[in-house]
Amino acid sequence: MAQQPVFDQDGDQRVDEAFSDDVTDAEERETAHRERGTSRPITVVGNPVLHKECKDVTEFDEQLAQLIDDMFASQRTAEGVGLAANQIGVDLKVFVYDCLDDQGVRHVGAICNPVLDELPAERRILDDSNEGCLSVPGAYASLARPDYAVVRGQDAKGEPVAIEGTGYFARCLQHETDHLYGYLYIDRLSKRDRKDALKQMAELEPRYPVVAND
Repeated sequence: MAQQPVFDQDGDQRVDEAFSDDVTDAEERETAHRERGTSRPITVVGNPVLHKECKDVTEFDEQLAQLIDDMFASQRTAEGVGLAANQIGVDLKVFVYDCLDDQGVRHVGAICNPVLDELPAERRILDDSNEGCLSVPGAYASLARPDYAVVRGQDAKGEPVAIEGTGYFARCLQHETDHLYGYLYIDRLSKRDRKDALKQMAELEPRYPVVAND
């Protein structure tokens, strides 16, 4: 994957690292993945696969490539901006995304075995915007997260990747990485707010196919 130089908030190029280019040909890449894939129903809160750490991806093969295609198809059906493998019932550390940042730039990609960078204190500017989740359909709640994130992992071929996100895209990267370690966004809410989110979910019919919990 081609890489692009990164600039800091003052507009100066950071020469010590480069982030993967997930912007170029975003629409064409998303369309190709989606058209090769088959949409699957979404698992919802309460399904055991959502509440434990997923297994590392160790085989970067055609089966993984097909899973990623299916995830893009499933994400589009559910009208989401990010989707983790366990949200379609697969116990593997991989997520896909098709998300705009706060400048309106579209980011499309897939990352395996993601790990979020620990941010220095000066970069931890919190944004308490509303957050929702395809696995908690219909529910939204305010949740403070850093407005900047860096996630590192591997692409579908096992090559190292690093993705930088700001604003809404940063929230997406953090949200999807959480999924693969067994956390939903409602797990980060107060007991009262979590209860309210589950109540919102119970009062609405999902707008996309879901897997009913036993």
